[in-house]
Amino acid sequence: MQRLRFVSTCLFLGFLLFAGAAKAQSSQHRFYTNKDGVAINGYDVVAYFNQNRAVRGSQKYAVNYKGTHFWFSSQKNRAAFLQHPEKYLPQYGGWCAFAMASGNGKVPSDPKTFKLYNGKLYLFFNDYYRGEPFNTIIPWNLNEKTLKNQADANWAKANQS
Repeated sequence: MQRLRFVSTCLFLGFLLFAGAAKAQSSQHRFYTNKDGVAINGYDVVAYFNQNRAVRGSQKYAVNYKGTHFWFSSQKNRAAFLQHPEKYLPQYGGWCAFAMASGNGKVPSDPKTFKLYNGKLYLFFNDYYRGEPFNTIIPWNLNEKTLKNQADANWAKANQS
């Protein structure tokens, strides 16, 4: 258990360095988008809720919401989003929830690493960092309630005008 905490702490400290650079590059964007302005790399935000999995959307079923393009895998999902967009939007604009909690702001997430919690969608960074796999949903799950509260507060600060 001590070793797990030590490894988690080391990974987290390394993540902080990575996150600071990503924050500086992306702070002007409310939603996490790819270079074409498509939210969460084109994954269908409604599918997380009705299929409980990450499903690629299609430009065929695109919606422009507040200047950001969202893609859907079906007309049905597109229509559901248009009726209640706030219900389906990922928390923290689709940026990594763990990074938001740690105070590192807007760090890209992996749309395939997600969690539905209290009816909300959370996305997480899950990639190699310095040659080691680093999935931020793991430390998030260890202290979810506290981290969620921290992320909420940090997101509110990051979006003050």
